[in-house]
Amino acid sequence: MKLAFTASARPEAQDALRRLRHTYGEVGEAEADVIVALGGDGHMLDTLRRRLKDRKPVYGMNRGTVGFLMNDYHEADLMERLARAEPVRIRPLVARCETAVGVVEERAFNEVSLLRQTAQSAKLRISVDGAVRMNELLCDGVLIATPAGSTAYNFSAHGPILPIDSRLLALTPISAFRPRRWRGALLPHRAHVRIDVLEPDRRPVSASADNLETRNVLAVEIHEDQSASLTLLFDPGHALDERVLHEQFIV
Repeated sequence: MKLAFTASARPEAQDALRRLRHTYGEVGEAEADVIVALGGDGHMLDTLRRRLKDRKPVYGMNRGTVGFLMNDYHEADLMERLARAEPVRIRPLVARCETAVGVVEERAFNEVSLLRQTAQSAKLRISVDGAVRMNELLCDGVLIATPAGSTAYNFSAHGPILPIDSRLLALTPISAFRPRRWRGALLPHRAHVRIDVLEPDRRPVSASADNLETRNVLAVEIHEDQSASLTLLFDPGHALDERVLHEQFIV
């Protein structure tokens, strides 16, 4: 099995990178069978984004802070761990952001979020599959999360945790003011969502596809990328479905 390593800029990740390269050797990413990512979830998201072209499987080891998408870090027996690893298939969201100066398109594996840029609350209109479902939402923001990302920012915003193999997306408001009691919606994974920013000059809004931000958006169209399916590798007993289930019983 040919390996390529990638690491975040954190000192502990860079130190692990040097040791693992010395122990196991390395080929270029173009020749590798597996990409080993060292860092936290932010680095994993960057690594996955680079895999959209070659679709090589990614095995992460936590040398960051949270590491929900990563395996525990151990230097020994890496090849054996990779041989036993369990694959999980994930699909990203496409976020097509319309701004006054053009269109920006990004991919998100956790969530696409819209957030107010100033002290003024955001005023948004939400459409699903071409039909307006909410004429006006006054809020700090709103997000759409994948099952893989449902335990992250979505859960912190009181959105639902989705089983990893569910074909659903979570649409979750962030500090909704009007309507005050709206808690969001569960959408089929094939849904096409459009969020229009109302009064963008007075109430500017930014959009983030995971850790990639676009400022002053006028509207954002979001859907699952059916053509892109990437593989994450996890140690037996620690796969993403088990972690998602475990999160629901933490008190």
